[in-house]
Amino acid sequence: MQKSLLVIALILLASTAWSVKAQQVSQYGKREFIHENETLLYRILYPDNYDENKKYPLLLFLHGAGERGSDNERQLNLGGDLFLNEKLRQKYPAIVIFPQCPVDTMWTARTKHMDAQQNWVFNFPVSEVPPRPAEMVNLLVEEYMEIPSVDKSRIYIMGISMGGIGTLEFLHRWPDKYAGAAVICGGHDYRITDNYKHLPIWFFHGEADDVVPHHYSYEVYKTVRKGDRRTRYTSYPNTNHNSWDKALAEPKLLKWMFKNQKEN
Repeated sequence: MQKSLLVIALILLASTAWSVKAQQVSQYGKREFIHENETLLYRILYPDNYDENKKYPLLLFLHGAGERGSDNERQLNLGGDLFLNEKLRQKYPAIVIFPQCPVDTMWTARTKHMDAQQNWVFNFPVSEVPPRPAEMVNLLVEEYMEIPSVDKSRIYIMGISMGGIGTLEFLHRWPDKYAGAAVICGGHDYRITDNYKHLPIWFFHGEADDVVPHHYSYEVYKTVRKGDRRTRYTSYPNTNHNSWDKALAEPKLLKWMFKNQKEN
């Protein structure tokens, strides 16, 4: 009897936790961006007591490969909670956008293969025309830039894994849009940083990452750091690919991000 009651209590507790989680996630409005008969799914979070007559920063968050899909929900699995924290929402009011990349596509055209030592080797080809999901996201950002309540001098981008790679490529393609960036377990080709080496970027990576080896972000960091001393690199020893757990819990992350501002 006691065992049955315990099982019921655990089920109720899990159900309640799921219900609370669902209610929190529902604060992100479901939206569709349509351009030339193509649709980009995204979620958007407005500040508490949003006032269209005020100016707010805009933050774009690019998810990783595991959050791709067509449900317009999964992209909130990593990072969505950060912007629902009530203290942070009050301290750093912002408009936050989480687009969702379709399955079997990516924000970039990166390729990878394993070498003889069973290490992943990445290549980051950058075509003249961006992958369609990236192009759609850029068009979406441009649409929001026309909204009077968006502060064009304070537009930011963050990304995890595939989204971290995407973040650096977005900076390469559209460097004039962003005032700052955060790259979590991502990386790119350090030889093509000229377009964005003037921008502040905070890199986070686990030293034991066997999915995206940490040197792909560290080499970019070393290059970009020469152009902007605000750029940072945080390394997590004995941490594999899930460095987002620690990075998203960094107490100074949003403070650092939102203090950066483009010069007019």
